[in-house]
Amino acid sequence: MTSDAPRGVDAPPELVQLLTPEGERVEHPDYDIELTDEEVRSLYRDLVLVRRIDLEAVALQRQGELGIWASLLGQEAAQIGSGRALTDADMAFPTYREHGVAWCRDVDPVRLLGLFRGVNHGGWDPAEHNFHLYTIVIGSQTLHAVGYAMGIQRDGAEAATIAYFGDGATSQGDVNESFIWASVFNAPVVFFCQNNQWAISEPLEKQSKIPLYKRASGFGFPGVRVDGNDVFACLAVTRKALQNAREGQGPTLIEAYTYRMGAHTTSDDPTRYRVADELEAWKLKDPIERLKAYLFKNQLADQEFFDKVDAEADALGKDVRRRCLELPDPEPEALFQHVYAAQHSLLDEERDQYLTYLAGFER
Repeated sequence: MTSDAPRGVDAPPELVQLLTPEGERVEHPDYDIELTDEEVRSLYRDLVLVRRIDLEAVALQRQGELGIWASLLGQEAAQIGSGRALTDADMAFPTYREHGVAWCRDVDPVRLLGLFRGVNHGGWDPAEHNFHLYTIVIGSQTLHAVGYAMGIQRDGAEAATIAYFGDGATSQGDVNESFIWASVFNAPVVFFCQNNQWAISEPLEKQSKIPLYKRASGFGFPGVRVDGNDVFACLAVTRKALQNAREGQGPTLIEAYTYRMGAHTTSDDPTRYRVADELEAWKLKDPIERLKAYLFKNQLADQEFFDKVDAEADALGKDVRRRCLELPDPEPEALFQHVYAAQHSLLDEERDQYLTYLAGFER
């Protein structure tokens, strides 16, 4: 990387890549993947639909219909690739940005919007989808994932967990503690770090002096850096790491080297801390465009296919918007439901006080 190049743009030499930004298929000695033509087209459809959901959610927030939204723009390949590597038995532990993984786990997108609209407590049953609730506290889900993985281990089940987090979370104590526990107990867990270059407004070099994937060696398990904008590579690397975990080989840290093309959340202004040239350079690595180029070059899809996917995306966007706006406001006492598994006297007292307070207003 030259001194005048936008930061983070040049691909690190140790990057696992199976599909170049130009849409050329390349081989890797340690990671191979065999996909049917239909599976490749399905991956493209996933990428496009998930981006459309994300763009609709950003628009809804800008129009005052959501309180906040954390965009995944630019990170679709990392999420779809890793999400499609999961089996039905595996359990995923997300942050608040894994809308693509939620899509892979058949979580209704409107359930996600309900959380950010403030009309539900999380929106879905984790056990139904093997997809845990979104975690706002940075890094805490990694400990949950390790604990769940240790339970899998003791049950003797053929499954694994995957914990998602960003580059900024690697500075959190919870993440490092989860590395220790996973290593010592050889837990069947995959740590999936989406290194999107920016922890809100702090660049990666203020988080770590070494590549993030190399941190794993200090805890006693392997780490690998994958091109996070390459859906093939993300699928292959995650699939292998999960299989190793299920076979008793312990944890793996995957660093998906990608880029956050939008704001950290809709309350953030990235133009205050990063230059436009950096964003423009990363647009050339767009995960959707490179897969589209691959499909074209290999005559796996024609214009009719792409038009059909675009039309489906538009229809999905309209449906998500309509159903989001139709979400009913919950009754005030719903705030106190599902906090504890059983009745709790202190919570009952707080609920009664709150309802008494509300009764003093005209409704």
